[in-house]
Amino acid sequence: MTISRAIAIAIAIAVIAGASTVMITSCSVAQHQESVGEYVDGSIITTEVKARLTNDPGTSAANINVKTIEGGEVQLSGFTTSQAEKDRATELAYSVKGVTKVYNNLVVKP
Repeated sequence: MTISRAIAIAIAIAVIAGASTVMITSCSVAQHQESVGEYVDGSIITTEVKARLTNDPGTSAANINVKTIEGGEVQLSGFTTSQAEKDRATELAYSVKGVTKVYNNLVVKP
């Protein structure tokens, strides 16, 4: 086997390996992307939770961030002034149609 043929084989193997990696990576990324319907549902849930926090006199929505993850799971983050306000935020999130779980990561800062 000549050196140029060995180099050509090595390059071919590298190209095939690289293409395989790109294909596998692309497939795994595509599996985790939301459909348009899921994105819209998540946006509606986020908006409704934020609206309920804003309209509730017991919570300060300005300090609470809301993010809908997937499957109706909602994450609350930010700050509250009391444990009661933190608990109320969880109740309000659960009261929204489509919410399946609430991750309350709010920090109480009196």
